[in-house]
Amino acid sequence: MPGGNMRYDIAAPEPAGMVASLSSLGYSLPAAIADLVDNSISAKARNVDVEFAWRGRDSWIAVVDDGRAMDQDELVTAMTVAARGAHTPRSASDLGRFGVGLKSASFSQARQLTVLSRKGGQEHVRVWDLDAVERHGEWRLLRETDNETESVLRRIRPKGDSGTVVLWQRLNGYHADDVVADDEATQRQFYAEASSTEAHLAMVFARFLTGRGRRNLRVSGTPVEPWDPFMSAHPSVQPLSAEELSAGIGGLVRVEGFVLPGAHRLSAEEYDRAAGPQGWLDQQGFYVYRRNRLILAGDWLGLPRMRREEKYNLARIAVDIPAESDAEWGVDVRKANVVPPVSLRPHLHRIARNARGRAADVLRYRGKVAARTHGDPMVHVWSVRRPDGRLVCRINRSHPLVQAVLRPGGARTEDVHALVRLLEETVPVTTLRVMHETDACDDPEPFGGAGPADDQAVEVAQRIYESLVSGGRSPSAARERLRTIAPFDQLQGFWSN
Repeated sequence: MPGGNMRYDIAAPEPAGMVASLSSLGYSLPAAIADLVDNSISAKARNVDVEFAWRGRDSWIAVVDDGRAMDQDELVTAMTVAARGAHTPRSASDLGRFGVGLKSASFSQARQLTVLSRKGGQEHVRVWDLDAVERHGEWRLLRETDNETESVLRRIRPKGDSGTVVLWQRLNGYHADDVVADDEATQRQFYAEASSTEAHLAMVFARFLTGRGRRNLRVSGTPVEPWDPFMSAHPSVQPLSAEELSAGIGGLVRVEGFVLPGAHRLSAEEYDRAAGPQGWLDQQGFYVYRRNRLILAGDWLGLPRMRREEKYNLARIAVDIPAESDAEWGVDVRKANVVPPVSLRPHLHRIARNARGRAADVLRYRGKVAARTHGDPMVHVWSVRRPDGRLVCRINRSHPLVQAVLRPGGARTEDVHALVRLLEETVPVTTLRVMHETDACDDPEPFGGAGPADDQAVEVAQRIYESLVSGGRSPSAARERLRTIAPFDQLQGFWSN
């Protein structure tokens, strides 16, 4: 090993470059606010208020709590970037890890960060003004607030003897000269982000919003109602056997799968709520928790041959990891990425296969019921089959409305309109979802796929061509247009010569 007398340089990061790096970590606004709520919960706050105030370019966002506050030294430490290492011991309630969450989350959303903390009747304030940091090239942590900031703080100061305010001003995307208070479109966008934040917090902190010791979390005065991705209280949910997996020195990892009820067992309101903030497809998969805080929602963790498909929408799996195993699980600064340890991946893959299989069975049963109703050719206008392992979707020519349109002598206009509307309203989504085994190998290809057009394709193309000509195009222009219309852009015929 090299000796202690080795020569070296001090290569401290340049402030402007460091600010730019912290500001571009990729936080969404809801995720950034969730990082602030982490700090409130770690400080044992019972009440946490997230405030959105529209003031045009002077709009602001704040998080106010009644938790354990900080004295002056503690506040300066909290405002210092990476004041503690990832392996610094933490309390059982601490949801942070890297010591940069407050700063990186805040710098990603605002140019000015003010923190006021009241402890034992005394208030302490510190301010990061990123314009000042870049202008002076120094990490100047300001001790005083300007008049505008002081005016905001007077409105939202903690009401008790203890509490903290985190205030964002000069918000990214809103602090521009052309943003004015009566800009209704931008105002709607601002409050739409407030709604997205409420939904995100309802998912991330759901376990803190129920049961004994529950916290009260509000967004602009509206209580945040917890969102349970597993619908644990619904009688039709299928809970799978919970397992505890050994994670080596990191302790035990608890894994429990759930198969949600199909739409036929849910009210319209239950179905819409169960879809979650991102919708059914994006909410399927693993939900990784650390100290009851959701780290990752709706992801198959990069496991082999595990991708999002509609037939697995009802599969959701809870994974509880010990905080001490953050590094082994690859939890990043934003708490937005998780990579499971190699030793656990086979077990997670096995559990996921079981949950996905059962979820597909629920939809497959409903699809079989729907498919059985196709026995009467007079019932459905669509016919879905799988000859030779490929999906084929056809219009049912035995349907009375189809026969009316195809009858000799020409169809009535009202029959054509009725058929088009019927086709729009009865696309066989359920049957296709169940019969579609994979994403690609059985995809139906129009007229057999790319290559020379068969007689049926040529006949259809001829009718389109004649329609284009009768509509006023020249023959050459009609052929050129036909070459751009699917599926004839992939087929060879008189239009491609």
